[in-house]
Amino acid sequence: MAKSMIQRRQDAERERIEAYAVTLRRVFPVPRPAPDFERALDEARRGFAGMAIRDGALWRPKLKTRDPARLRLAAARHLYARYPVTAALEGIWLDSSGLSAGEIALRKAWYIAVARGDSLYKAGACAWLSRKEVHCFLNLPGDFTFDEAFWVAIARSYTDDSGLAARLAKSKIARTPRNDLAFWREVTRFFCGQPASKEEIDDLCDYIGAVHQRDAGYSLKGRTLASLRRQMLDWHRDIAAIERIEAMRRRAAGRATRTAGTQSQGRAWHGSRLDDWDWQPSTKEAKAHGERFSVRQLKTAEDLVAESRAMHHCVSIYAAKCIAGSASIWVLRRSALGKIERLLTIELDPQNRAVQVRGFGNRLASLEERKIIERWAKARGVVLCA
Repeated sequence: MAKSMIQRRQDAERERIEAYAVTLRRVFPVPRPAPDFERALDEARRGFAGMAIRDGALWRPKLKTRDPARLRLAAARHLYARYPVTAALEGIWLDSSGLSAGEIALRKAWYIAVARGDSLYKAGACAWLSRKEVHCFLNLPGDFTFDEAFWVAIARSYTDDSGLAARLAKSKIARTPRNDLAFWREVTRFFCGQPASKEEIDDLCDYIGAVHQRDAGYSLKGRTLASLRRQMLDWHRDIAAIERIEAMRRRAAGRATRTAGTQSQGRAWHGSRLDDWDWQPSTKEAKAHGERFSVRQLKTAEDLVAESRAMHHCVSIYAAKCIAGSASIWVLRRSALGKIERLLTIELDPQNRAVQVRGFGNRLASLEERKIIERWAKARGVVLCA
């Protein structure tokens, strides 16, 4: 329906008013709020009452910035700084994202100690750094973050090569937890003695970290860069093997769910219904040493691949049979004096017959080991065919 003359005139007036309002907003922007200096002072003082060397009321900043982070840093400089401080320490006032409350408090305390002219070593750095390392940490040239400066200082205590130290500080070593400092110090010392590129250091740190997480007693003493490379390649092959086995397990679990409505058991397959077995010899010597023998079933890809790698045999290729239920893999372990020793790997068929019994490098079971698995077989109704 056509609009009347009055309606068209009203629409035109409305459009003119809206266009005029847009022009006004463009020519006269909304005024920005003034910098909040009081808030910056409050944030800088929080948790550090009595540490300031100047009165916050006397702060007369000539700052145009409204960035809260930069205002906070300026407030901290006014309150605490008697001496200039490196960017690595000042960074905590600019950005504390991703840090715990304890870490934020520690870094601010370090800044305040250095800015006031106090001894950083006595202010708490002695828990992690030597005096030489503290001196290096406080006098680093270049643009480093707090963590990078921390690890440059440590690396420089092991090498005079500043480039190598910076390379280590830029690697994944700088992102490791400080409560595990002793171990990663050893790693840093290793790479100072056997340098590598940053990319290779990062790759090796992935492997080293995984092994250390699995074995808290793992050490790099006596190892070489070449041996670490070989072990890392083996680790990557193990990961690939685990992924292949996991893919098989997921496919089998999916088929079982569709056909029988059974539920998956996480990353483990069903395996044999036989229970695990433990036995402690009755001799006085065995009791004194806490000697105990156990037979356990392996039901995950990780355990199967680890057994294959440790025992230098090909048991991991039996994963498909284990997942399908046509075989189960068992291991004989000996524990004594707090240590666990791998002795044998055993394959059972669905009728609980031991069709293979092998030790390290596919060796046959010794007479003593044979007696132990015979005891297990009798207790669990297993027939020893091998």
